[in-house]
Amino acid sequence: STSSEPPHGKYHYHLAASYIAKSRPFDPQTHLFQFNPYNRVQPPKTKRPKSTRPESGQDAFFISQLGPNPNSGEVALGVADGVGGWMDSGVDPADFSHAFCDYMAFSASSFSSAPNLTARQLMQKGYEAVCHDSSIKAGGSTAIVGLLTADGKLEVANLGDSGFILLRLNRVHASSEPQTHAFNTPYQLSVVPPSMLLRAAAFGGAQLMDQPRDAEVTRHGLRHGDVVVFASDGLWDNLFEGDILRIVSEVMRGRGAWRLSGERGCVVEGDLGGVTGVVDKEGEKGKQQVTLQGMLATEIVKAAKLASVDPKLDGPFAKEVKKYYPHEVWRGGKEDDICVVVVVVEEEGGKVSVKA
Repeated sequence: STSSEPPHGKYHYHLAASYIAKSRPFDPQTHLFQFNPYNRVQPPKTKRPKSTRPESGQDAFFISQLGPNPNSGEVALGVADGVGGWMDSGVDPADFSHAFCDYMAFSASSFSSAPNLTARQLMQKGYEAVCHDSSIKAGGSTAIVGLLTADGKLEVANLGDSGFILLRLNRVHASSEPQTHAFNTPYQLSVVPPSMLLRAAAFGGAQLMDQPRDAEVTRHGLRHGDVVVFASDGLWDNLFEGDILRIVSEVMRGRGAWRLSGERGCVVEGDLGGVTGVVDKEGEKGKQQVTLQGMLATEIVKAAKLASVDPKLDGPFAKEVKKYYPHEVWRGGKEDDICVVVVVVEEEGGKVSVKA
């Protein structure tokens, strides 16, 4: 499906990620990644020390420039959620998801003909690399991959129940639908050992082995001042779209990126470069330096984390349980790893935009 808007000038993207493992307390200063296109993406190592991973549990993410030239302004990003069921087989699901994102980041940054790369192809490259990685014997994950181009286009390939939302001036402009085989059973990429396949063939049962070609692909035209949020199901199971919109609107208005302008309604600040830079913010540990995109990411994760451990506030997951299992009693949120990547869209020479 396609949602198109006519682009005008060159587009720039301001990105940040925030994350937290379900068993850990959230620290917005520590659990934050600020994207810098001039930091080179290193080739993935076969043996990756787990201590070097972000504290995101079985969730993983990547942000990389698209192609070898960081000045192109084009970006690839994605989120992968390791399938927890593999733990029953003695497999750490984080090994698959983190390696998968490492491979996609390197493939995106080193691809010599970036304009010809698609989001689904990038997912395929990462998956093939994981399948050939001798250190990964088994595992699986969901995946959402996006490509942002200099002419203001976003292409998304989504497989499973991670997802994205595109927000435009106080409204939801577009969002993804989860892909599931059954309740709480998302589409997933997998590496399945031969012994497990033989056992399934002999005694019955099946292993979920979806492919990148099964991912849903959508394309969207972006506008100056748009905010795009990519995230694992740790967000979508705990916050409704309206919750996310409220958080984003509060931060964007607080920083002056979106503002009220008399009879013109809500507008986007023309010079977003002036509001996406680093500012001081008072936090629990005193003054902290944050960017607009970093503040958006951490505020969303903080709200999702609080909702996930609230035993009384029913979130989207509780609503789904009641829909599929009306006699089941489930109250409150759903504890899970949470990973969020935020994009703030800026058009070069962007003019103040009136709310549509």
